[in-house]
Amino acid sequence: MRLDKILANQGFGSRKDVKKLIKKGKVQVDGKAIKDSSFHCEPKESEIVVNGQVLDYRDYVYIIMNKPKGVISATEDHVETCVTDLLDEFYQPFSLFPVGRLDKDTVGLLLLTNDGELAHRLLSPQKHVEKTYEAHIDGYVTGADVDAFKQGVELDDGYVTKPAELIIAEAGDISYVRVVITEGKFHQIKRMFASRGHKVVELERVQMGSLVLDEELARGEYRELTEQELSLLQAH
Repeated sequence: MRLDKILANQGFGSRKDVKKLIKKGKVQVDGKAIKDSSFHCEPKESEIVVNGQVLDYRDYVYIIMNKPKGVISATEDHVETCVTDLLDEFYQPFSLFPVGRLDKDTVGLLLLTNDGELAHRLLSPQKHVEKTYEAHIDGYVTGADVDAFKQGVELDDGYVTKPAELIIAEAGDISYVRVVITEGKFHQIKRMFASRGHKVVELERVQMGSLVLDEELARGEYRELTEQELSLLQAH
């Protein structure tokens, strides 16, 4: 792989920027200063040093974010703020994208990566990866609602959802519930409750497969996955 491409992919700037960096002799490969940006090497086999720091080359990046309200789960939009807009410029070269979507007014766990294979596995209906939400619902949620979710409810377009788990933590004028689904239909949680005559007031995703929302992350904050989190996630 070309040296300038390697550095550009790892966040050292545009191809033009890294060419200048290389030309100034700021890059070494296996102990030798390289000034030719077209120089080829294998980033996982060679030691690449940039400005005195050893390059930690990665093909893939995995980020857990606590998505805030008012931000859409997309990579580009001319009007709305996207989740990728919240990321540091360092991550731009990796072309990260959200795995699945959360509505604009839904908060909580969101995974961003450039690993298309992992994203496909997590979203594939055949894999039955569980997604857990906590919600505040307008009105009393009852055992009849629990039974209906367990059987699968018919949405406004006639689609019948797969069985879902509905746990009532607190019932009242505003009920607090936990919902576990294995699908990801458009506005699914909201539409499921609407089919039962309820309105979702607040909705937060707290878990996706083995990945659990980090309570230390404030809304809009993010971090890279730990090795343990990634290992468990890849096992799906």
